[in-house]
Amino acid sequence: MKIMKLIFGSLLICAFLISCGGQRSDKEEAKAASPDENPFFSDWTTPFGTPPFDRIKVEHFKPAILEGIKRHKEEIKAIYESPDPPTFANTVEALDRSGLFLGRVENVLFNMLSAHTNDQLQALAQELAPTLSSHYDEIFLNADLFDRVKTVYEQRDQLQLNNEQKQLLQKFYKDFVRAGANLEETKKARLKEINQELSVLELKFADNVLKETNSFELVIDNPADLEGLPENVVAAAAEAARERGQEGKWVFTLHKPSLIPFLQYSPKRQLREKIFKAYINRCNNGNEYDNKALVAKTVALRIEKANLLGYKTWADYVLEESMAKTPENVYSFLDEVWKSALKRAREEASELQKLITAEGHDFKLEPWDWWYYAEKLRKQKYDLDEEMLRPYFKLENVVDGVFLLAQKLYGLQFEERQDISVYHPDVRVFEVKEADGRHVGILYTDYFPRASKGGGAWMSSLRDEYKIEGEKITPVIINCGNFTKPTPEKPSLLTWEEVTSLFHEFGHALHGLLADCTYLRLTGTNVARDFVELPSQIMENWVAEPEFLKLFARHYQTGEPIPDELITKIRNSRHFNQGSATVEYMSASYLDMDWHVLTEPVKTEEVMEFENKSLEKIGLIPEIVVRYRSPYFSHIFAGGYSAGYYSYLWAEVLDADAFEAFKEKGLFDAETARSFRENILSRGGSDDPMSLYVSFRGREPKVDPMLRRKGLL
Repeated sequence: MKIMKLIFGSLLICAFLISCGGQRSDKEEAKAASPDENPFFSDWTTPFGTPPFDRIKVEHFKPAILEGIKRHKEEIKAIYESPDPPTFANTVEALDRSGLFLGRVENVLFNMLSAHTNDQLQALAQELAPTLSSHYDEIFLNADLFDRVKTVYEQRDQLQLNNEQKQLLQKFYKDFVRAGANLEETKKARLKEINQELSVLELKFADNVLKETNSFELVIDNPADLEGLPENVVAAAAEAARERGQEGKWVFTLHKPSLIPFLQYSPKRQLREKIFKAYINRCNNGNEYDNKALVAKTVALRIEKANLLGYKTWADYVLEESMAKTPENVYSFLDEVWKSALKRAREEASELQKLITAEGHDFKLEPWDWWYYAEKLRKQKYDLDEEMLRPYFKLENVVDGVFLLAQKLYGLQFEERQDISVYHPDVRVFEVKEADGRHVGILYTDYFPRASKGGGAWMSSLRDEYKIEGEKITPVIINCGNFTKPTPEKPSLLTWEEVTSLFHEFGHALHGLLADCTYLRLTGTNVARDFVELPSQIMENWVAEPEFLKLFARHYQTGEPIPDELITKIRNSRHFNQGSATVEYMSASYLDMDWHVLTEPVKTEEVMEFENKSLEKIGLIPEIVVRYRSPYFSHIFAGGYSAGYYSYLWAEVLDADAFEAFKEKGLFDAETARSFRENILSRGGSDDPMSLYVSFRGREPKVDPMLRRKGLL
């Protein structure tokens, strides 16, 4: 059984074009539920069993979900009512194999909500979320089913199970216990109510963030206000204006490809302040999209749920299944890095203030000034700015580069397929093959922002890899991003950050594509939250290596490889602004933990006060704003990273240490790559994550490589 989690933001994907409409008649409802009309009710004869996006409509989801729940209940009933004594095969393995029909529908539905949603789909999701939550609660709170799982678990030492089977048994037993299987009936009933409420709150939170982000436009009608902005940024703003029916004007939005260049290059301080404040005050404006009440309610419900299950705090509950294990260990890890990072950030702020003063200004550095003066300082110190790099990072060339890296490391081939339907014209589809031509899986790429897509970049799956009766079911994976769009004059030319982000998400894709597990519960990215970022973050390391960079970074007009002089500038500036970047991220990690070690709820009107106290406690300097403020912190309030946002930094420890193995043997060393694939990428959650890491590296990770890479030692 694939345990469905309603995860939105950095790790979920994707969807497709939706038919919109108003209320449907009973006749139309019946038609949508008809096996002849609804594609979910028939086998997909598409290439590799990919979703028939050209046939699926929004009205198909509800009847398919309800039918999936019905079938799943029958499968579960067959397990706990079996007259045979419980065994690993007829109970635990059967549990993992149950719910395949429902999982297929859910994967499409919840991926859609992230990549191509609309009001009709959001309303449907909020309607179905309590039903789905209740369904899974009924499974994990089923006493008869738990008794069978528990019986097998108690016999585990006498059973001849392999390592993966042992891990599956342990995971399922813990899943039941952590879901409340040992609770008395009154507490089970309350737990069900909490889970239903949380499922709706998370959906509403994400919906508000998307709508608030889309609601803001900085419209410029005076060409003088475009001073300092690069040509491609101006062209993109003109195109955005044309799309909105504002011909002859320029529109800047809160999507990163529009927001960041404006903050970097516009000398118009008042305009920088306006767009920056709009960004950091999302869902905190007292309007219909305000999320403070949702934050307060979510935190209160998580405290209650944790207490019901016997945990002091939500963080204690979450971290039990992580590499960190306890909140104390997370705080200790963060504290180990924070002092050095904050010291460097203060030094960077001082440098920027000196630059402001040197220009003859008497104002104090503010957060909306940081990007602008940091870009000036980088140009001054290293003769380097983002616009010098963009021409060498045409999107198509970067995609070719990440494919080339996968070929050099793992022998993978990527063949674009035109015969597989997509959910939006921006989407491309690739068949992934082994070096000998064997099919590995399918990869969808979807890289441009649009109003129907959530912010950021992420990976998810439409089908996870698993094996059934000896047959390997291959994965269908999606990478999504919000990168710089092409204009009529220029192709998509990426920033350095966008390039590394593309490589990052492709690392997640490899984790899904190269999975080689038997069970759905353990396959692919179904691993501890503070381990899942290792396969993604290690991919970023190759981008800055001259030997690899020269293979794919070519000028979009001349085809010339990126010059050594520019590579040297990149290398020389690699520690630039690392203090502020680390502090910005870590402050969000502290804020996440502070929310989730609470033992008492916070009132709606106290949400921002709580946030301010959290940031004051760690000494966050006023020139830097926490990466995610609470009202739009989707990772933790609408996603899977509550009490886990620190994971990115912990994964940096892992990936920096792991990449040193490649540096020691060679960037494309076949044996090192084979070991990383066999011990990390293919194994999913089939063993303890530290054991997997030690199998690859030969020892536990060290923190120093990460600190050196950031220039914090």
